[in-house]
Amino acid sequence: SYQGKILVYILVKILVYITFIVRVIYNFSLFFIIRNLVFPKTKNALYCFNNNCFWKKNSNNLVEVPYIVSSEYSSTDISVIKNAMSTFHNKTCIRFVPRLNQTDYISIENKDGCYSYLGRIGGKQVVSFNRQGCVYHGIIQHELNHALGFYHEHTRSDRDKYVKINWEYVPTDKAYNFQIQNTNNQNTTYDYGSVMHYGKTAFTTQAGKNTITPIPDATVAIGQRQDMSNLDILRINKLYGCVV
Repeated sequence: SYQGKILVYILVKILVYITFIVRVIYNFSLFFIIRNLVFPKTKNALYCFNNNCFWKKNSNNLVEVPYIVSSEYSSTDISVIKNAMSTFHNKTCIRFVPRLNQTDYISIENKDGCYSYLGRIGGKQVVSFNRQGCVYHGIIQHELNHALGFYHEHTRSDRDKYVKINWEYVPTDKAYNFQIQNTNNQNTTYDYGSVMHYGKTAFTTQAGKNTITPIPDATVAIGQRQDMSNLDILRINKLYGCVV
């Protein structure tokens, strides 16, 4: 009937509108939870003088990273953070340990956004997990990897063979997050599935437009925040000489 057709037309329009709103919200959320990298005093943490930007091994051949956690976090938040830390403990020689009196340590704080310094910078260094968008397993792993000395995957030295950066959709003030780096890739292949890789629309200035396009296959998934990939784990173990 005519009325039925009108109803279907209205429902389709509503569905299209809802889809548009969901995409806008998705991209906005990416603006908030995308990881920011705070650059340290050294030029490149993976090529640093005398390994001074890496965390040190103890007498048991374990790499200790002392930490403190802000009292602003709930017990649930802390449980999520500790669970993410435990994945490093289970698969690498990295050990995040509560700080006693160590000089160098990370301070996990409820700041504006999700961010970390690159590698060990000396003294107290903030790792931010905003309670409203950053206290998630994969995001925590991502920032802790930065603190261990790892750049974003899409900025590694050979990335132009694997992804295209669409600079026309990258905001000027966020361009540093996409700049290619002189990284030590440790003879590992490019990892689209790395927890350190941005998603396709990260920081995009226009909804629905990609800032990063995988090549040659643009349909390859990137930007997962579920868990560290096997290559993420392998690289930690290679960089820190873990025997696991």
